[in-house]
Amino acid sequence: MKRFILFILLATIFAFSVAAQSSVVAKAQRITGDRFAFSATTPDGANVLAVKKPSRQMLDAIDKGLDDLFAVARKNGYRRKLNYSDYTIFIGKADRQKNADGVYSPDIAVGAAQYAGSVYDQGGYIYAAGMVISNSPCSFVIAEHTKDFNRVSDVVRYEGEHLILYHNDRRRYESTKDHSQGGSHPILQ
Repeated sequence: MKRFILFILLATIFAFSVAAQSSVVAKAQRITGDRFAFSATTPDGANVLAVKKPSRQMLDAIDKGLDDLFAVARKNGYRRKLNYSDYTIFIGKADRQKNADGVYSPDIAVGAAQYAGSVYDQGGYIYAAGMVISNSPCSFVIAEHTKDFNRVSDVVRYEGEHLILYHNDRRRYESTKDHSQGGSHPILQ
């Protein structure tokens, strides 16, 4: 009887996890307009869903960004969500390759929402280097890069800051969950 109850409990947890993950995928697809056809795992164990097969440099840059995130989180006394496998990173198609200054800056166009009417508003949308998709499970989207992988690491760290704060310091999370009222990255020093 104990085995049966344990089996039912594990099956329920697995079903909930699959349902949560599929709703996160649907949300990422709705926001970006992309179809995430490729699944991968970084060398350190982070989950990646991408529009095309990510390069080794991209996967290594994601791990580097998470390394930096976890180090600064520990420095600030945070302990929750410090495992690579806690994170799913979506790699979407870049909607632009260069910023207004002509600098390589693959970004994703997303609805302006709370940024409407601000300096970031590009006519109903903004360009974002990354965007949190879900606080639980920890998921965010970044744009596909073919070079400047240090930027990828920075974006991963910066999007991850929001998730670390959500799971460790809700007051600080609430004051930094978006940048429409000012503030920028890095949040954690």
